[in-house]
Amino acid sequence: METSQTSTKKEPKAPAKSRKARPAQYDRRQMIAEAAYYYAERRGFAEGGDLDDWLQAEAQIGYSN
Repeated sequence: METSQTSTKKEPKAPAKSRKARPAQYDRRQMIAEAAYYYAERRGFAEGGDLDDWLQAEAQIGYSN
């Protein structure tokens, strides 16, 4: 006796929508690095301000884990 099996294809589910799209970790770090560079450029690349430049860039871009 032959049994016929009907193949039912299920449609793939769409990915869940996030409330706020966030850039990938690498992209976000790159954006912060570029913003920090421009802050350093604005202050004439004077020594001792690199951490402040980075923190200011993080605040501008948005720091989240």
